[in-house]
Amino acid sequence: MVNQKTLADYCYQYLTVDKFDDYCPNGLQIQGKSDIKKIISGVSANQALIDRAIDEAADALFVHHGFFWKNEPLTLTGIKKNRIKALLDNNINLFAYHLPLDAHPTIGNNAQLATRFDIKNPVPIGDTLVWQGEINTTLANFSNTVKQALSRTPLVFGNDEKTLKRIAWCSGGAQTYIQHAININADCFLTGEVSEQIPAIALENNIAFISAGHHATERYGVQALCQHLAQEFNLDHHFIDIDNSV
Repeated sequence: MVNQKTLADYCYQYLTVDKFDDYCPNGLQIQGKSDIKKIISGVSANQALIDRAIDEAADALFVHHGFFWKNEPLTLTGIKKNRIKALLDNNINLFAYHLPLDAHPTIGNNAQLATRFDIKNPVPIGDTLVWQGEINTTLANFSNTVKQALSRTPLVFGNDEKTLKRIAWCSGGAQTYIQHAININADCFLTGEVSEQIPAIALENNIAFISAGHHATERYGVQALCQHLAQEFNLDHHFIDIDNSV
């Protein structure tokens, strides 16, 4: 068991939250009970995940996508009211970590993808959120690796026989970051989503592009964080995957 403030302070330091200018607040977003023993992790704080956390009698819910995003309506109405009311009525703490959970060098989404895709020497590209690493395979074989690792078929743009030596990637909706991959002469760029203009940009720059799913590429950071917290503070932890095809 751990005190709510102790847990929040630990995550703030462990994820170096103060280094990020984010689109949302990182940390404790909804205050619940003071003492925490059972934690649930998931990708996004939607109603289905909150309902499962209630069913599991969780003391805290950890997510990558929480509430209070910049430019969203400030009023507590509609589904936002319903979600927050459910957490408050059941005294469940909501912790959300966005960019700090993408960037962390060991438990972050990008680091976790490198492990699952067997990418060698993974490192960030400068001070960006995009990472680079080494592989030695074809686009077809690597796409199959991604499919097996994420349990979903990715969208792939490029010649299946293209040899891949250097790869760049960024979890989530980072398709517009493809220029970082182009700048380092990467053979392939992988992210979660794709926009209309991206296939042509990739083709004209002779770089393969893989859209592997926003949700699918961001399952693993929050799991790894909560596994770490479970060990550090002797907590019960359960990851709940609310399926999302995007």
